[in-house]
Amino acid sequence: MKDNRSSTPPINVGDEYTGRIDSVGEKGDGIFRVKGFVVFVPNVKRGDFVKVKITKVLAKVSFGEVTEKVEPPKNAFAPPKPKEEDLSHLLTTAGDSEDFGEDEEE
Repeated sequence: MKDNRSSTPPINVGDEYTGRIDSVGEKGDGIFRVKGFVVFVPNVKRGDFVKVKITKVLAKVSFGEVTEKVEPPKNAFAPPKPKEEDLSHLLTTAGDSEDFGEDEEE
């Protein structure tokens, strides 16, 4: 069933916001959120702190451009670094078959 309630975006063209790029979308644009509302921002990467000017507002998403890269606040939450998979267990010969062990007698 379709929701017929009017949902007005919480932002307007020309508004400026400062914050962190949360993630990157499929096409490479950064995703910035204002009150949960998605703003696509080109030429940024995840974790950047930027000042964004809203350039276009649609019903469900909007678009903005970076007007300034800013220093993150000292108490800002940094995005988690991607976990590097521990592959050290693959670099050992422990448990390998005897074929890979000591030289065989001929």
